[in-house]
Amino acid sequence: MDNFFQALILGIIQGITEFLPVSSTAHLVITPWIFGWTGELNSLSFDIAVHLGTLLSLVFCFWKDWIEILFKDRTLLVYIVIGTIPAVLAGLAFHDIIETTLRNPLIIAFTLIFIGALMLLAEKIGKRQRDSVSFWDAVIIGTAQAFALIPGVSRSGITITAGLFKGLKRDYAAKFSFLLSTPAIAGAASFDFYKSIKMSHSYDYSLFLVGVISAAITGTLAIKFMLSFLRKYPLNIFIYYRWLLGVMIFLLYFFK
Repeated sequence: MDNFFQALILGIIQGITEFLPVSSTAHLVITPWIFGWTGELNSLSFDIAVHLGTLLSLVFCFWKDWIEILFKDRTLLVYIVIGTIPAVLAGLAFHDIIETTLRNPLIIAFTLIFIGALMLLAEKIGKRQRDSVSFWDAVIIGTAQAFALIPGVSRSGITITAGLFKGLKRDYAAKFSFLLSTPAIAGAASFDFYKSIKMSHSYDYSLFLVGVISAAITGTLAIKFMLSFLRKYPLNIFIYYRWLLGVMIFLLYFFK
């Protein structure tokens, strides 16, 4: 029962934090570290499962947009492909380092605080006037997404921030961020799934199912919340949360 509860909690955490600009990877690494959870729930394979859940939430929320993009708006499709390339190249080149060395609480604490400061700067100087992307927007936001492979950065956080720097409206920056994350999450999950098969481990897949379902449901709610929230409010509350979490991780690391 404890394992099912932990799987539920981690699925909920993934679903919420994948789309809020607070770093899902940071929370998935830090939560088991704080509570001493080990085994299947602190494995690459479980990470794949909960990312599959958030992928399902993206498809559910944006399937109409994807039909439009695939069959009518080919320009936006090209921009999404262009924006996906940097993350693919970075993932292939640095995957092992990201999955081992960079999953360090001190690195996560630093990136939480630093990217929070970058988000605040984007809020201060971003013009927030445009609701469409250009070729160079796609290049810059896609390059920013590559840095989201570092735990603590946050895919949505860094891409929305890059969009604000480029003058996009907050809610459109978030929408493009979510569209851009769809192939990236699908590709990363597929790659990690291939690696997990090669490891030939035996898992309790009922735990994974709990993680997938809880991540899909909460991910859907988080997407809808973010798009609505950013039409009216700035990123400040998430910035303050990142700073608080970063400081807490520093303190726990040295005094835990």
